[in-house]
Amino acid sequence: QVQLVESGGGLVQPGGSQRLSCAVSGVIFNTVGMGWYRQGPGKQREMVAQIARGGTTTYADSVKGRFTISRDNAKNTAYLQMNILKPEDTAVYYCSPLNYRGDRFGPWGQGTQVTVSS
Repeated sequence: QVQLVESGGGLVQPGGSQRLSCAVSGVIFNTVGMGWYRQGPGKQREMVAQIARGGTTTYADSVKGRFTISRDNAKNTAYLQMNILKPEDTAVYYCSPLNYRGDRFGPWGQGTQVTVSS
C-alpha cells in the first residue's frame, strides 16, 4: 500500500520561498515517476510538476521558472522547491507516484498547506 507524507508547508510572504518534501513508502521508489499537485480554495486539484523516473521534468505553465521538482532515490523522497511565491500559489499541496504513462496512482496523502500572504 502506497503511503505518502507531505511536509514543509507554512505561511510565507509574497516573493518568498518554500521547500516541500514527500516521503514515499509502499512502492519501489526508483521505478516510478513523482508528481506534485495542489488544490487552492474553491478550485479543483491541478498538476504542478512531474518528474519521471529518469529525471525528465514537466511543469504547469503557472509555475515554470519558479518551481523545481527533484527526487532523492536513496531517501525515497521527492521535493518541490518553490521560489518567487505568489498569493495565487496558496493551496494544499499533494504528491503522488506516477506510472509509466505518467498517470497517478494510489491514495492521496494528507497534503501540506502553503499560504502566501503578507
